[in-house]
Parts: sequence; structure tokens; C-alpha cells
Amino acid sequence: MMRINNRAVRVFSAMALFPFLAMAQPRPDTAKTTRHELSVQQAVDYARKNNVQVKNALLDVKLQEQVNREITSNAYPHINANLGTTYNPNVATQVLPNFISPATYQVLVDEGVRNGAGNPITMPGDFGFIAAQFGTKYSATGGLSLTQILFDGQVFVGLQARSATLDFRRKNVEVTEEIIKSNIYKIYYQLVVSRTQVELLDSNISLIDKLLHDTRIIYQNGFAEQLDIDKVSVQLANLQTEKVKVLNLVSNGYYGLKVLMGMPINDELILTDTLSDEIIKDGVLGNEVFSYEDRKEFQYANIGKTLNEYNVRRYKLSQIPTVSLSGNYAKNAQRDKWNFFGSGDWFTISNINLNVAIPIFNGFFTKSKIAQAKIEVEKTNNQIEELKLQIDSEVAVAKNNFRSAVSTLDFQKRNMELAEKVYQQTKKKYEAGTGSQTEINTAQTEMKAAQIFYVTALYDAIIARVDFLKATGKL
Repeated sequence: MMRINNRAVRVFSAMALFPFLAMAQPRPDTAKTTRHELSVQQAVDYARKNNVQVKNALLDVKLQEQVNREITSNAYPHINANLGTTYNPNVATQVLPNFISPATYQVLVDEGVRNGAGNPITMPGDFGFIAAQFGTKYSATGGLSLTQILFDGQVFVGLQARSATLDFRRKNVEVTEEIIKSNIYKIYYQLVVSRTQVELLDSNISLIDKLLHDTRIIYQNGFAEQLDIDKVSVQLANLQTEKVKVLNLVSNGYYGLKVLMGMPINDELILTDTLSDEIIKDGVLGNEVFSYEDRKEFQYANIGKTLNEYNVRRYKLSQIPTVSLSGNYAKNAQRDKWNFFGSGDWFTISNINLNVAIPIFNGFFTKSKIAQAKIEVEKTNNQIEELKLQIDSEVAVAKNNFRSAVSTLDFQKRNMELAEKVYQQTKKKYEAGTGSQTEINTAQTEMKAAQIFYVTALYDAIIARVDFLKATGKL
């Protein structure tokens, strides 16, 4: 009797346990549902619009667009208006040298004026200080200020890097979509394989049910024992129980697929694609040439390298002078009472400034930043080389796995057909009375084992196809 490989049994029986498998959504009695009949490509398109990870990646693109606008704003003039009023309960007092008395004494000296004693007035040696208040109780100011960067190396590099940063975010969307697409393809076709699994269970149930009916007739004619009927009944009950479990687990697994696609749980999903050996083989063998640039991850890494190189330039240009232009225009008024909207003078204040900031020494801060940025570029180069090796390995492994999976699928399909033929012949012998119950039980077990191996091979082949297309960037 053929032994069933443990892995094959696990795949056949536990494929339905895979958290994303589904055949069609159960229809809750209390929930309103929308029906979706989707091919695998339509399922991918649906996920692109509704998957949360893809949505967030698209929001990152919009976020980067706003960051780019922020960077661009540094190159535009900055204009500000200001209005202000001040009340001084006590006007500040300033102590100044006495500059009034010396002038007065000088006039008296020049005129020869004499004091009460009849002596000419002379200039004293020290006149002391005068306490004086400058200003008024109220003042008001209104004006405009303008600042314009004429040249700043870091702003210049930031403007150049805007396109690359936006490409970086957009490429991240494509990488995310690629991952989601790969999972959708695998899960979708696992679901299609599960149909074959259920069909084989139905076929076996039908065969065993027919065998049970024939065994009862043979028993009634005295050519079989009650034990033979009981054995077949046990086989039928086991298959029926297995089918119930598979269908239940498949239905539960459907919700995982819905989450991956971003589809409401209560919606009904019908998958329209079919799977055959020809579909699995189509367009893969003989189309094995690939380029690193076909991989979204490789494109993403190269854009990251470009951004790191911009970072090096940014810190280098921070060492050269920056030039900016600024100007102010304002009106100022002072009053003893707050009546600025009445009559009175407003005095004009205006200035234009050209500013040049020349970096001289900042404790080797910039030198350190340049060195750090260069190291990041080197790390990115190493990561790109590592990614090339990883892609080479993935392609080689995926190619071997796919060729092996296709060969195994062809073999197991022929083996299943042969096992089914053996079972039918053994069943005819049993019905004719020339075969034993043991022989037909053995044939049935071997047929089921062959079916398990075929489903396993079908499952492995479609996964190997998806992995190969993804590895070569052609999914």
C-alpha cells in the first residue's frame, strides 16, 4: 500500500487552514452585501484602491508634495506686516551731562558781566548733570518688512532634490503594491486550488457512497459480511466530516483575504479565474532574461542613493556664503494722548539691507556632517550590491523551484489518473466477486493519496510561478 507523505497530507488537509483562503463569502442574514465577481487582476486593482498600506503610501506622496512646497517657499520673498502701539505710564528718564549751563556762562563771560561782589563771572569747573525725559506717553508704529534669499546653497540643493524625493515616495507606492499584488496572486490561486480539493472530496464521497450501496447489495446476496459494510460506512463518514471541516475553514479563511484587499467583510466575493497546467506554464519557461532595473526594490534603492548624494552636496554648499536682501518700511507717531486716528504727524522709517553671511569656523560641525553623509552613500552602495546578490539568488532559486514544480505537477497528474484507473478496475473486480474488500480499500487509499499529491503539486506550482515572476520583476 502506498504511504502518504506527511507534507502532502498537511497541504491537502490544512490548505483550507491558510488564513486567506476563500471560495465565496458567506451571506449573513442580517447584513447587506455587495456582490463582487473578480478575476485575479481585478482583485489586485481592487486592493490598489482599498488596501490600507497602499492608501497610506499614497498619502505619503501627498505629504511629500506639501513638504516640497515648504522647501520651495524658502526661495520666495517673505513679507510681513506689523502694527503696534505703546503706552508709557512713566516716560523713561535719562541723566545727561549739563550741556546747557556752560553755554550760558560762556555768554556771561564774553559780555564781562560781574557778580554781586563786583568781580567778573568765571566758568565753574563742574556743572553736574541734568535729568531729562525723552518721549511721549503714547506711540504707534505700522510697517512692512521683506526678506529675500538671493543665494543659499542648502536651499538650492533642496530645490534640486524635490523631484527625487517625490519619485522616492511614488516608488514606495509601487513597492507596496508589488508586495500586495504578490500576496493577492498567491492567495487567489490557492483559493482556486481549494476548489479542486473540494471537487476531489466530492468525487471520493460519490465513489464511496456508490461502493457502500454495492456492498450492501453484495451482502444481501451473501457474498459480503456486515464488517465490509461497516468499513465502507466509516470511510464515507470520514470523508463527509473532512469536507465539512474544509468548507468551514475555507469560509473562515475568506475574511483574511477580504482584509488584505480592503473589502468590507459583509460583501460577497466570487472568484472568476480558473487554473490549469497550461496557465501555470504559460509565459514563464523560455522567458528567463531579467534586469535588475525590472525590480521595484532596486529602483527604490537607487533613488535612495540619489537622495543621499544630494545630502552630501547640501552640507558642502553650506560652507559657502549666503546672501539675502531685506527691507523695512514703517510709519511712527508719538502723542501725549491716544489719538492716532486724528490729526498729527506720522514719521517715515525705511531701510534696505544686503546681508552676506560668511561661515568661518563652527567647530568642525559641517565637516562631520559631510563625512556622515558620505558614509550613508557608501552604505547605500553596499546595500545595492547586496540587493543584486539577493535578486540573483531569488531568480536562481525561483527558476529551479518552478522547473521542479512543473515536472512534479506533470508526474502527479499522470499518477492520479493511473490511481483512479486502478481503483475503477479494482471496484469492478470487487463487484464481480473476484476482488476482496482489502484490495478495494487499498486502491481507494492509494487513489486518495495520489489526489493529495496532485493538489500539493498544483499548489506548489502556482506559488512557484508567482515567485519566479516576482523575482524577475515581471509579475
